[in-house]
Amino acid sequence: MSKQYFKKQVLEKSKNSSMEKENPKRTNIFSRHLKKIYPIVGLHRTCSPLSLSSLSLSLSQNSTDSSLTDSSTRPLDQKISLALRLIAPIERREALVPKFLQQPNANSEDGTPRRCNWITKNSDKVYVQFHDECWGVPVYDDNLLFELLAMCGMLMDFNWTEILKRRELLREVFAGFDPKNVAKMSEKEITDISSNKDLTLAECRVKCIIDNAKCITKICEEYGSLSSYMWDYISYKPLINKYKYPRNVPLRSPKAEVISKDLVRRGFRFVGPVIVHSFMQAAGMTIDHLVDCFRHEECVNLAERPWRHV
Repeated sequence: MSKQYFKKQVLEKSKNSSMEKENPKRTNIFSRHLKKIYPIVGLHRTCSPLSLSSLSLSLSQNSTDSSLTDSSTRPLDQKISLALRLIAPIERREALVPKFLQQPNANSEDGTPRRCNWITKNSDKVYVQFHDECWGVPVYDDNLLFELLAMCGMLMDFNWTEILKRRELLREVFAGFDPKNVAKMSEKEITDISSNKDLTLAECRVKCIIDNAKCITKICEEYGSLSSYMWDYISYKPLINKYKYPRNVPLRSPKAEVISKDLVRRGFRFVGPVIVHSFMQAAGMTIDHLVDCFRHEECVNLAERPWRHV
């Protein structure tokens, strides 16, 4: 062979050798994946598994709520989950993701659905049922809205369990909470209701419900319905919150304060911001189930349906 051929071979080998020295990671497939992963996780490559666990625990303890969805502020455990999915073979990706991330709304240890923290093993069945079936479900019926407003007003004297146990009897004595019928109640009917030992409602509370019914009839004349009046404040779309801890759930809100102020101006009684916010929660105007409660996703799905106001 010619000298030129050998010279060409030597030059090519020298060129390849220098490229390998400049790019030692070029043939490392795992390194190429790491370049994609670390910007997502936001951690240095020197972090050990122990340091990742410590950081995750620290973040979970110091977090306040999960309302942020931006990737830059995404919880660390979700970032790690995404990183594992990207670098693992397809058939192993699901196996590498922790179970609590795969099923955030899984059942509790005792096999029951995971509920908001204020629902405990000692909670009355009627209270649990109200949480599971009613609380946070959007309500558009005027009679039911009136009923919920009256029940929330009773929170001044009773708790939810005590009120819910009286619910059927309340519907009976207040004519199904039809505002027109309640507004026409006589003094005798007021006396009969206030003397009912099963209800234990003070006469002033009974008169308050009747006075509020009269105010509702005026609202219906102006807005067409109580539902139209209430839902107009939030543009007919429930406010969806993503609270992680009970301490994050407020007792009142700016929107409740605005509605409360206008209701008072119209002559309503027992409609302070705290009562109005409780009403908004019960009527599904605001979704305040905790994010790990099985009802959160269900109520959000109801809230995100096409406009259903009538």
